[in-house]
Order: sequence, then structure tokens, then C-alpha cells
Amino acid sequence: MIGRLRRTYGRLRLGTRLALGLGGLSLVVFAVVGTALTTYMRDYLSAQLDTQLAQGQIAQSKSIVDYGTLSGKKYYSWFYAVYDVSDGTPVLRRPEDPGDLPADVDDFTSVAQAQTAAQTEVLRTRHLKGKGEYRLRACEVEPGVVLVSAAPMDDIEDTVGQLITIQVVTFGLALLALVVFGRGMLRRGLQPLSDMAHTARDITSHDLTDSARLPMRHDGRSGGPEVEELRTAFNTMLEHIDDSLAVRAEAEQRLRRFVADASHELRTPLMSVRGYADLFQYAAANAPEEREKHLARLRAEAARMGFLLDDLLLLARLDAAEVETPLRPQEADLVELVEQAADAFRVTHAGHPLTVAPGPGSVKLRLDPQRIRQVLDNLLTNAAMHTPTGTPVSVAVSVANGTAQVRIADAGPGIPPADRERVFDRFYRVDKARSRDRGGSGLGLAVAQSLVHAHGGRIDMTSEPGATVFTVTIPLAVDRGRGPADGLVNTDTAS
Repeated sequence: MIGRLRRTYGRLRLGTRLALGLGGLSLVVFAVVGTALTTYMRDYLSAQLDTQLAQGQIAQSKSIVDYGTLSGKKYYSWFYAVYDVSDGTPVLRRPEDPGDLPADVDDFTSVAQAQTAAQTEVLRTRHLKGKGEYRLRACEVEPGVVLVSAAPMDDIEDTVGQLITIQVVTFGLALLALVVFGRGMLRRGLQPLSDMAHTARDITSHDLTDSARLPMRHDGRSGGPEVEELRTAFNTMLEHIDDSLAVRAEAEQRLRRFVADASHELRTPLMSVRGYADLFQYAAANAPEEREKHLARLRAEAARMGFLLDDLLLLARLDAAEVETPLRPQEADLVELVEQAADAFRVTHAGHPLTVAPGPGSVKLRLDPQRIRQVLDNLLTNAAMHTPTGTPVSVAVSVANGTAQVRIADAGPGIPPADRERVFDRFYRVDKARSRDRGGSGLGLAVAQSLVHAHGGRIDMTSEPGATVFTVTIPLAVDRGRGPADGLVNTDTAS
């Protein structure tokens, strides 16, 4: 039974449970207050009756002493008995009025007997047969004489009964009003929670595969500080969901674009390989002198496709760097790596004069020298590919604010403003026709940025007509918990 009641109570709405709980608590409070009030009233009326008995006995005692009889004032429905107790045993005197005594006087005799051994007046409450509850008081009138008076308690019981009735009705109505109106107030107070639940149900029915933002928000202002705190947390959660959905949608879009671009970029060398293979087959049968030319082009396209696959594999490994790092850090001199990259650039891009600005004589770091060299080669090659022949290029190494910086600048036409935010995107080309003609895949800057990030650094780019600058920044001391490049060994600067 109790278990079923608990289950039923658990299925009630929160407002109903709070109202019932408030009603139950109020019922306990009303019961305590009613009991205390009833007890106080009963004791107060009993004390008043005791005082009245004492006052009546004062006048009656004087009459007994003076005249030997009860000639004093008598109250209606009261009883009186006079006992002689000279020898220690109460002996009842014959009353002048038979109505002064009830039919059974045993209770009077026992009270008189108790008075003989008491130092003060004796008070007792007794139920007299056929009469009801009476308050008995015994006092010594004179030595050897005891007066016992009895006053009915019906008025007290009636008054207390009426008080209890009034309390039950009043408290019952108050309890009913408290539950009913309290339930309404709680319902209004909890309405913001219901609205939030409705919003949450709307979210569950919303298509989360849609990249649009969730239109649901809870903008109410009622409910108090606690509800406002919950509302703020709820809306913050929705903002977080929106941001997560936006990030997921953007990642999915980048993935689709990446797959499409990779497929397109791989299809071009594959088609070339297939075409040169057909030409090689034809030349082998009809023009042997053309075979070597077609074979060289076939190898070139295969190498181009290999480079593209190597870059894709490197980017995939960098994306999964938390699982498997593609770096092999060791102590290396950044200045030496820059000089090696500059020498290689002068050989492969002789049409672009390169200047290495004076700087530190040595900047030794713990990094992957092959990957940092790849970053430098990509940035220098990018400067040559996107500027006209004869455009000067400069490289500078510096140490400042706890970082080592490599600054690669060219004096070319600059990058259009619309393309600056996307230059590090994979397969993105500022000049698509020229990049493809020169063998560019659009992965060079993306690979460079990912490699620098893997070293705990960053690449910044600024561009305007006549000056495009890429700045590679690598911390001199990298937190061992943040990246594979575990920090600076030492730096030596030349004056």
C-alpha cells in the first residue's frame, strides 16, 4: 500500500507535489498550534474555576465558623460537603439542603481524607456518577473541620469543544485555500520550467542535420533568480549546441570540399598517366624515338601524383597528431635550416633574387628539421610561384618575446583581400590557372601551417600591393604536454 502511494506520488507533477508537501507541512503546523491553543485554553479556564472555588470557600468557611452552617452564597449546580476530621476519619455532617450533595459522596470523602494529611488545599478532578466532570477543592475551615466544594466543568468542556470546532473549520479552510491557491501560484512560478521543457521537446523534433541555427530560445523574465539562473544556463547550452552544430557543419563542408578537391587533383595526374601510357604504347609500336619522351612525362606525372599523396598523408597524420605524431624532434639550428632553404631556392628559382637579412648567428631548438625545412621550402616556393620573374624575396630570422621568428617577404603584387582569409585552406589557389600550370596543388600553405602548429607555433600573413609577408613563429620553450617539439636547447646571437 505504501509502495503504491509512493509510486502514485512520484508520478504527480512537481507543482502538485510541492502543493501537497506544503499542505502536509501546514497541517502539522496547524495541529501543533491547535493543540497548544486548546491546552492553554483548558488550563486557563481550569485556573479560573480553581480561583472561583477558592473565593467561594472563603465566604462559606466564615459562615461555618460563625454559625456552624453553610449560609454563604451558593452557586448553581455546585456541591458542598462539610466533614469532621477530629479523630482523623472524615465524618460527613448532614447537609441543610439535600441538593448540596450528590448521591455518591465517596469522591468527596476521599478528597477530605487527603486534606487531613496535606499542608495546603487539595484539588482534584473527578467524574461524579450521573453528573459529569467536576472540580473538587478541599480546605480546612478550622481545626477538625474540612469543607469540600465541587464545581462542574461542563462549561470548560463546552468552551474547549467549541474552540476545537472553530480551529478545525478555520484551519481546514485555510489548508484548503493554501493548497488550491498555492497550487496556482506554484503553477505560475513553475511555468518557465514548463516552457523550457516545451523548448527542449521542440529541439528533439528539430532536424539537427540542418546547418542552420536552432531557432528556439527561452526569453521569459519571470520565475525569480533561481529560474533566471536556469534559463541562462539553458540558453547557454543552446548556444553551445548551435556552435557545435556550426562547427560540425563547417567540418563536414570542409571534408566534402576536401574529398572533391582531392578527387579532382588526383584525377588530373591519373588521366595524364593514362594518356602518356597510351602514347608510350603507341610509340613503342610506331615511333620508337618518342618512347623516352613519353616515358619521362609518365614518370613526371606519377611523381606529381606521389607528391600530392604524400602531402595528403602528412595532413591526415597531422590531423591525428594526438594519436600518432608525424614529427621526429631533435636539436637543430633554425638559422642553418634557413640558410639551406635559401641556397636551394637560389638554385631552383634563379629568376627571383633572394636576400637573407643579418640576424642571430645560431638559434638552436628542439624540432623536426626535415619538417621545418619543408615549411621554409613551401613558403619560398609559394613566393616564387605567385610573383613575376625578377621579384625580390627576403628571409630574416629573429628572436623576440620568447619566440623564434622567420620572416619571408616578397615584393610581388600582393594577395587580393577576398583571398587572404583562405590562403591556408587545403587545395585553395589564389590564381588557379597559374598554380596548376606550374604544378601547384594548393596544399603547400596548408601543410606549412599544420606543421608549424604541430611545433606549437603559428604562421601569420600580411599582404598589400608590393609586399606580402609570411611570419613563422615558434616558441623558444614549448610545454612538454602541448606538442612534440619539447623546447629550446639554447640560442646564440651574433652581434
